[in-house]
Amino acid sequence: MTRWRACGLALLGVLGCVSPPATAATKVTIAVVSLDGDSRHLARRMERAYPGHPTGRAVDGVRLAADDSAFELDAAGLVLEVKDVVLPSAAALPKALAELKALKVQHVVADLQLAELQQLVQAAPAALGGAVVFNTGLDDDRLRAQQCAAHLLHTYPSRAMFSDALAQYLAARNWRKALVLQGPLPGDDLQAEAFNRSAKRYGIKVTQQRPFKLTGDPRERDLGNTRLLTGEREHELVAVMDSEGEFARTVPYATQWPRPVVGASGLVAAAWHPQWERNGGPQLSRRFFKLAKRPMQGHDWAAWAAGRAVAAVLVAGPKATVAQQLKALRGGPVFIDGFKGPRLSFRAWDGQLRQPLFLSHVDGVVGTAPLEGVLHPKAVLDTLGMDQQESACKALL
Repeated sequence: MTRWRACGLALLGVLGCVSPPATAATKVTIAVVSLDGDSRHLARRMERAYPGHPTGRAVDGVRLAADDSAFELDAAGLVLEVKDVVLPSAAALPKALAELKALKVQHVVADLQLAELQQLVQAAPAALGGAVVFNTGLDDDRLRAQQCAAHLLHTYPSRAMFSDALAQYLAARNWRKALVLQGPLPGDDLQAEAFNRSAKRYGIKVTQQRPFKLTGDPRERDLGNTRLLTGEREHELVAVMDSEGEFARTVPYATQWPRPVVGASGLVAAAWHPQWERNGGPQLSRRFFKLAKRPMQGHDWAAWAAGRAVAAVLVAGPKATVAQQLKALRGGPVFIDGFKGPRLSFRAWDGQLRQPLFLSHVDGVVGTAPLEGVLHPKAVLDTLGMDQQESACKALL
């Protein structure tokens, strides 16, 4: 007799209403792996809140995702727990993976820099008996190309996605002549490479590419002088390629001529903005602020999206193996609601999460990409980043 039938008879005085014993929920643990002393998480750096840089740790976003997913997981007889793993050093990874294997962990969110992420991606499948690893913080295109892996998924956008979003907006505004200021760091080179690719793709002309450098050397003082660097008059905008962010924040309103500044400061492409006011965005931002005591930014959203992806694939197939879950996520039938409008899914060819991006400044969102009028033969979200025919990733499932 069902519980509800029994309780109905109880109301008639036929028998007592006794709830059947609850079935114990199956616990699934998702691990968030970070490194103690990670330079991105230094308090002084996070307080500066450079655009596109983390302002906190990924574990906050994953914890919110577990909370947000509790109802649907409970209906499937599941509960998602979050384990915060902070490595004292990169050498501690094998021991940490052995401990995670004892807990039957097969879902890992990586809050790591490139070298440590690559180490985790290489070791996790064998150490855990199969694994899904989520990159929630690195935009490096190489991780979606030559250095991709079948079990590595990306909820944080790629650098190519960010630059395509920005170039689409510039083209739509008919701002087509860009002066590019580029720093000396390897990350600056990667940003410039992505911007130049997108500029060519959307008809943006680079009028001049000039180096900048923050230095105390008086012989190189001119390399940090924004008025001298922007003295050329032909350009319609200044695009700053600054992976550190310190120089870029000095450029808006400090150029020789009245020109908009884009790229690493001014108008930027972002995975999330706390002032996004549509598609349930305010509610998500408020829930995150209540949990983490800080505004939700792009890296936080990506960590949250990774947790939501794990919940979605568990609900879709509670008894699926990790290999089956990967197949369902990467190019399969599992979607997530990212509070950005359309349903989001992972690309089969490189494991990147398709998603709209925000064109924003410090105070709000001025537009979203893909922009209206941008077309694609299959999925307009694939106009951001490397499309299937462009991808160098060969690690298919």
